[in-house]
Amino acid sequence: MFVEEHAEALEADLLRFYGLDLLDWHRGDLSSRRLAVLIRHLPRDGAVARETEGEAAEWSVGDYLLAHAVDQLAQANWMFATVNQDEDADPLEPPQPLPRPDTESATGEPEARDPSPTAAVNATPAKPTPQQLAAFFT
Repeated sequence: MFVEEHAEALEADLLRFYGLDLLDWHRGDLSSRRLAVLIRHLPRDGAVARETEGEAAEWSVGDYLLAHAVDQLAQANWMFATVNQDEDADPLEPPQPLPRPDTESATGEPEARDPSPTAAVNATPAKPTPQQLAAFFT
């Protein structure tokens, strides 16, 4: 049961946000329906959200958009610096994306994503089908 699994976090949130004691439910002073409604509408910055969703609970849509904007700006700066560097200079390292809570592998480590602009260029292209080749040359 959810209440038993997350009792400590739930108790902390009920006290923090509603001024209610979880023991009121056990005593019969708080109905199960009302407890369920209060739990469903707990804020995302509460202890229950952090316990059930981990670090992702602390990231809003705005945080994800800001991280994406930072990644895009880093890529644009990298492309500008790469194009304008001396031809004999060593190639610049592409920027690494900001870590996000939803990009963890099965080991718990962040997955290695290659968002660099050269990733798509260096990828092996899919071979065209005979029909595509025939259509191209006609």
